[in-house]
Amino acid sequence: MQKDFLKEVRRRRTFAIISHPDAGKTTLTEKLLLYGGAIRLAGSVKSRRAQKHAVSDWMEIEKQRGISVTSSVMQFDYNNYCINILDTPGHQDFSEDTYRTLMAADSAVMVIDFAKGVEEQTKKLFEVCKMRGIPIFTFINKLDRAGKDPFELMEEIENVLGIRSYPMNWPIGIHGNFKGVYNRQKSQIEVFNEGKHGQTVVESVVGDVTDNIFKDLVGEDLHQQLMEEIELLDVAGDNFDLNKVLKGELTPVFFGSAMTNFGVRPFLEGFLEMTTPPIARMSNKGEIDPESNNFTGFIFKIQANMNPAHRDRIAFIRICSGKFQKGMSVNHVRVNKTVKLAQPQQFLAQDRAVVEEAYPGDIIGVHDPGIFNIGDTLCQDNSKVEYEGIPAFAPEHFAKVYAKDSMKRKQFVKGIEQISEEGAIQVFKRPHAGVEELLVGVVGVLQFEVLQYRLEKEYGVDIKMQSLPYRHVRWVEKENFNYDRFSLTMDSLIAEDKYGKPVVLFENQWSIQKVEERNPGTILKRVSTK
Repeated sequence: MQKDFLKEVRRRRTFAIISHPDAGKTTLTEKLLLYGGAIRLAGSVKSRRAQKHAVSDWMEIEKQRGISVTSSVMQFDYNNYCINILDTPGHQDFSEDTYRTLMAADSAVMVIDFAKGVEEQTKKLFEVCKMRGIPIFTFINKLDRAGKDPFELMEEIENVLGIRSYPMNWPIGIHGNFKGVYNRQKSQIEVFNEGKHGQTVVESVVGDVTDNIFKDLVGEDLHQQLMEEIELLDVAGDNFDLNKVLKGELTPVFFGSAMTNFGVRPFLEGFLEMTTPPIARMSNKGEIDPESNNFTGFIFKIQANMNPAHRDRIAFIRICSGKFQKGMSVNHVRVNKTVKLAQPQQFLAQDRAVVEEAYPGDIIGVHDPGIFNIGDTLCQDNSKVEYEGIPAFAPEHFAKVYAKDSMKRKQFVKGIEQISEEGAIQVFKRPHAGVEELLVGVVGVLQFEVLQYRLEKEYGVDIKMQSLPYRHVRWVEKENFNYDRFSLTMDSLIAEDKYGKPVVLFENQWSIQKVEERNPGTILKRVSTK
C-alpha cells in the first residue's frame, strides 16, 4: 500500500498558468486538456454564442464578457503523470483570487504574447511567484502572427522580470511565416502541420537539423538563418541548469502557438520532464514532507454559489501530505474541532465528480457550511500542524458600498461577508463606523462589477457604490498603536481590516513615504497575514 501511495504522489504535477490579458492563457489551458484527452475537441461547447469561451470559464458574467473572473481547477492524466492545472484569471481587472491560487501551486507557467512581450499584469503575477521561489516556465505564444525579434524578447524577460532565460526551442520563421521550432535539447527540427483551426491534436514532422529534407520543408533561407541563430545561442546564451530552474532563478522558454497547436506538445512534455512532484511546505512544525502518511492540507479558495440552484459553498483544499479518503474525519486546526469531509469533489471547470481518494498535489473541493476561512489547515491527527498563512495582498481600487434598501441590510452584510471570505474583495471600515459604511478594496475594478452582479443575483440586494481616490493600502505595524495619535497626510485615510488590524489608504506613493516619516517606528506592509 505504501508503495502505491508513493507512486501516486510522485506522478503528481501541480502548476498555475499566469499571463496578461489576451496572451492566450485560456487557449493554452484548453489545448493541454486536449492533449491530455480531457476534451476531444477544443472549443467544443453547446452554443455558438459560447464558442469563444474555453471550458475553464464558468461564471455567467465570464460567459457574457468572454473573460476569466475566477480561478478554475482542472485535473487530467498524460504519459503517466497526473496533472493539476490552476487556471488563474488573465483579465486586467482580475482579483486577489489570482494571487492566492499561486500559493497552492508548485510551479507556474507564464504565457507571453509574442507581439507584446512582458506586460504589466505579467509583472505583478511574476512577483508573487518570485516571492514564493517556485519554478517558472515561459511559453511565448502567438508565433503564427507577427511579433518581436526572439532575441529582443529574451532580453526583455531578463531586464524587466530580473530572471535569466534559456530557450528550450527556437522559432523557425516569424512575422506570420512560422514553420515550426528547433528543439535545442534534441538537436532536431519539429515542423508542424496546422490542424482544423487548432481544434484537434496535430502531428509533426521531426528530424535532425542537418537533414536536407528540412531545407525543402522550411526553405533554404530560413534553414540558413536558423543555423546561424543556433550558433549564436550556443555561444552567447545562458547554460541550462535544472537546479537554477527549480529555485526560480532561470526560466526555460518555449515558443509556439496555442491557437494552432504549434509547439504545445513539446512544451507539455518538456515541462513535465523538468518539474518535480509536490514540494515540502513550511508549517509551525517545520517543513512537512508530502510523502508522510499524516493527511494535511490547507484551504486557499472558497467559492459560493458555483451551482446557484443549490446555493452551495465550496472550499478548495490543496492536499500537502498523506492520502485523502472520502468521508474521512480531520482536525480543523484553527477552531480545534473534528470535521467530516463528506462528498469531496474534483473539477474540470464547472463540471465536478465525487472523488473517492486524492493525493498530495491534488486539489479537492468540500462542502463548506460556513466554518472554513482561507488559510485554514486541516490535518488527520492531533499534531496541530498549521501551514504558513496566505497573505492578504494590497488592493488597488476602493469604493464605499451601501445597500439601496436599508431593509435589506441583513442580506447585504451576509453577502459582503461571504464574498469577502472567498477573497474576491477585501472589506475595511472606519474606526467606530457601523456596517452602513463599508469600504471595499479590490485588486481589479472588474471585481466591483462582479460584486454588484453577485449581490443582486445571489442575495437579492441592489447596491450603490461611491468610488474613492485611493490606490494603495498598507498594513500598519507599530507597538502601542493608537488611532488618535497616528499622523496622516491630507490625502490618506485610516481604517481597519476585517481582523481589526489598522490599515492606511493612500492616493499616491508620496503619501506613503510621508506617513512613515511622521510616525517613527512604524512599518507599512504591502501584504498581511492573519
